[in-house]
Amino acid sequence: MPDPFSIAGKSLPVHERAQLLVVGAGSAGLAAAIEGARLGLSVLLLDENPVPAETMGDDIPLLYGQAMSGAVRNPGAMIEALVATEPRLAEAFEAGVDVRLGTAVWGLYANGPSVGWLPGMVAGITTPEGARLVGFDRAIVATGHRDMGLAFPGWDKPGVIGARAAVQLATRYQALAARRAVVLGTTAEAFAAAQALSAAGVEVVAMVECAEAAIAADPAFPVLTRHVPIRVEGAEAVEALVLSGPDGDVRLACDAVVLGVAAIPTIDLLDAAGCKTVFDGRRGGFVPLLDAAQRTSIPGIQAVGDCAGVWADKTRDRRIAEAEGVRAARLEDVSGVETGPDLAAYRLGWVRDTVLAQDGPAAPHVCRCEDVTAREILEVRPPRYLGVQRETRNDRSLASLLGQGPPSPDQVKRLTRAGMGVCQGRRCREQVAALLALGAGVDLAAIPLATHRAPVRPLPLAALGATPEPEAMAAHWSTWFGIPAQAVPYWEITPTEGDADA
Repeated sequence: MPDPFSIAGKSLPVHERAQLLVVGAGSAGLAAAIEGARLGLSVLLLDENPVPAETMGDDIPLLYGQAMSGAVRNPGAMIEALVATEPRLAEAFEAGVDVRLGTAVWGLYANGPSVGWLPGMVAGITTPEGARLVGFDRAIVATGHRDMGLAFPGWDKPGVIGARAAVQLATRYQALAARRAVVLGTTAEAFAAAQALSAAGVEVVAMVECAEAAIAADPAFPVLTRHVPIRVEGAEAVEALVLSGPDGDVRLACDAVVLGVAAIPTIDLLDAAGCKTVFDGRRGGFVPLLDAAQRTSIPGIQAVGDCAGVWADKTRDRRIAEAEGVRAARLEDVSGVETGPDLAAYRLGWVRDTVLAQDGPAAPHVCRCEDVTAREILEVRPPRYLGVQRETRNDRSLASLLGQGPPSPDQVKRLTRAGMGVCQGRRCREQVAALLALGAGVDLAAIPLATHRAPVRPLPLAALGATPEPEAMAAHWSTWFGIPAQAVPYWEITPTEGDADA
């Protein structure tokens, strides 16, 4: 007889199925969905955009930096703007793709080491109506990239925003509450953002680079090399950015600071599902391990677009991402794809010259959700909520504190709470890894990936609780945790032998 308390064999409330599930309606995702429909597959294309204004306020999925105007509170207008600015959405509709906007995928699940029994692969999704499960035969993940945070005094003020978020607000939704911007970084993504903002009517005051020379260049924008931000001025929002340079401080009047230091592949959904990842500085950092047909280590799950790797040529030419999408839909092997230079050392340079250079009582919080500074991360200081009074610094090395081998961000998270906040580490994850690499004197590639866990998007408990459970599953729900249900009154608990006097 099967164990009646086991979940195995009990049906899940899978509401619908698709032969091909595509997550993300960017260049690669749309190309994959359209090609899948042309191949005769039933295709479901999900995209979380436009995300609600409340979610934007938590910097999810991008670092919006409270730089949104009131236009983001009109969901209907946001959807209209999204459809109007992406013509391939209409092409997908015409091809027979089931397109659903404003629908976030918070988890992918397949049988494996962490999941013992499923009736096939499923995805957890959430809509304004609630949460549900969708079954699929194959999934192509095209979740794009986000921008790396960079801590300096005032970076928590409204107006300090990620490059990708700034471009979306300015060009897609006409909802960027800024007219003069300073862009940090000279990556291809930083210059692409500067060009897009300028075309949208935003004055790009300057590009700022901490290194001796810029990575890329555009004569339309002045570049200040060997400069780093030291503080944001402004009572309630950004009014100016002050830089430190070889000839002294420079003050740039602006109402937005755009973070273009590094484009980070958005692999949270893939990592939480159990797909193997590898650090590749030529592709933006941690990326899923892929074969020539964009297949991950989990059969039936593929990755395309910027979540599979970001480099300059792909940023400049959307046809590269589209080709990945088509190749994935066809399960077509193509080898020898060109990438870009390794930018891991470049990222470390920004963190060393900007984040580590800030010390003392005014040091910024690298983890803004949990109020953790760079020094507190490197010294593995306990969380503030414990009330530990310790003024002296911990002079022991990270290795002696955390054990042998490179320090793990997961260890540091448990001991300091850095990365344990509402944004799920989106603002600090890469900064923490860079700080640990600098503190341990190792390459950035040696620092393990901080683990992602589902749900990777905000999921209201009310929405999850409203999901129906089969009677056979609900009957033994409390026993799975080895404790009696808290709601059972004591007079309904049957006494056992020896408990008569209780």
